[in-house]
Amino acid sequence: MDVPKDYMTTLLDHGLFASAQMLGCFLVSSSSISLETSPHLKAENLHTYKQALHCHRLTPKQNASAVRSSLSASTRSSSPNSFNISTINENEVKFKIASSHCALNENRAALLEMEGVPSKARNLQMNLMMGKLYRNSRHTRAAITSYKECLRHCPCIIEAIIALAELGVAAKDIISLFPQTPTRGARSTFDHFDSSRWLQRYVEAQCCIASNDYKGGLEFFAEILRRFPNNIHILLEMAKVEAIIGKTEEAITNFEKVRSIDPYVITYMDEYAMLLKLKSDYSKLNKLVHDLLNIDPTRPEIFVALSVLWERKDERGALSYSEKSIRIDERHIPGYIMKGNLFLSMNRPEAAVVAFRGAQELRPDLRSYQGLVRSYLAISKIKEALHAAREAMKAMPQSAKALKLVGDVHASNTTGREKAKKFYESALRLEPGYLGAALALAELHVIEGRNGDAVSLLERYLKDWADDSLHVKLAQVFAATNMLQDALSHYQAALRINPQNEAAKKGLERLEKQLKGVDPDAPEEDEDNDVEDADADQEEAELL
Repeated sequence: MDVPKDYMTTLLDHGLFASAQMLGCFLVSSSSISLETSPHLKAENLHTYKQALHCHRLTPKQNASAVRSSLSASTRSSSPNSFNISTINENEVKFKIASSHCALNENRAALLEMEGVPSKARNLQMNLMMGKLYRNSRHTRAAITSYKECLRHCPCIIEAIIALAELGVAAKDIISLFPQTPTRGARSTFDHFDSSRWLQRYVEAQCCIASNDYKGGLEFFAEILRRFPNNIHILLEMAKVEAIIGKTEEAITNFEKVRSIDPYVITYMDEYAMLLKLKSDYSKLNKLVHDLLNIDPTRPEIFVALSVLWERKDERGALSYSEKSIRIDERHIPGYIMKGNLFLSMNRPEAAVVAFRGAQELRPDLRSYQGLVRSYLAISKIKEALHAAREAMKAMPQSAKALKLVGDVHASNTTGREKAKKFYESALRLEPGYLGAALALAELHVIEGRNGDAVSLLERYLKDWADDSLHVKLAQVFAATNMLQDALSHYQAALRINPQNEAAKKGLERLEKQLKGVDPDAPEEDEDNDVEDADADQEEAELL
């Protein structure tokens, strides 16, 4: 057995149902029981853990004053059957009151209540709540202390592992917290558990992701997945990372695999919704949102998914949905990302900067950096855009996408094009299959009149990529060089792959005018956004 059931019992006994659900994914997907346990029984086991979580969510939450008044009423009662104050665990009462404050998003009041519980009297549930409250209040050191205390007693609290990784604690420091000597009754189980080392690998994966080493994190997750085939939690973690770094097809495959195993999963389904919109797969997007609304219409993921669905019909309505997701959970990063993207499409880049900064403060990732760069470029704040792009490059030195970001800023002004070319080429050396950098470099070739170079570059990628944006770019280059029939065939190829591609539709309309001998529009003037920023040039060269 790869996961000791003792830990599951501990989690359930302490009311840590969310952690029990995550650990349950490992319990039912272990390769050591895959031959002896039917898929039906595994699903049934996981459903049991989910029911526990569901019951926990349905438990009526009293507000703090109601708890206090019921307590005082019981102490005033003169009935011989009434319980005496001496039988009441005061710390448990404070925990219940704090839980009520949490349910009402009153973090400060909850924290004040919990700080009244002596540290030695806090159980697992209390320490986990303290960690969350301190983290929400930006008391990082105190949050780390509380989360560490959780793992000292039970290493399988996945929530605590993820939180410590995101708070910057090193993998070796987290692993050192795990109990080294098991209890006598659990010795044989723990020995097998310890030798498997899957939990250490999980810690290393989360620490990689937290430090923006996405490739390393995915490798660790893939290793764990071999030991725990069809593990929903690991598949979701992999899909989320793949979505962040632009591995759209891989992410969609993993999200769909999760939904085929368990159609009631809500975690990260807003990330899946964003990918479906990116692929213009509105039939799947509609079905996903419909399914999610029928499962639990109170989760923040639902409102981000609704925002994605409504963006095409009503941007203001979509914006209100993304804002509602943040009101439900102020730490829900996809809500900020969606909000920022909506502000950009609504031509409100200043507001977009605020939204992307909100996402960055919670956990910087590639998308918030990309959003900031786009927002600053939209308001011609080139220095700020360059600073954000360089920040991304420092945080992710092995990321081709971060290199491309710096190239995008340089490409925005005429004097920076040679630098931009170097960054795009560096990105392609680091990740030869990175289509985004290839398209950007091709665009640069076109701007500088090297249409032949652009075509030969793009046609190399055409052998391996059936991508609508690639065909659109080729069509644009051919149209610019008056090779109209070639342009027409590539626009049509793009629309066969993605009938909703707006750039292909507009390009085709423009091309039809050209074929009729009509000048479709006057050439646009390039804005000169020349910026001198020599101070950081050497630093940039070192990072290259």
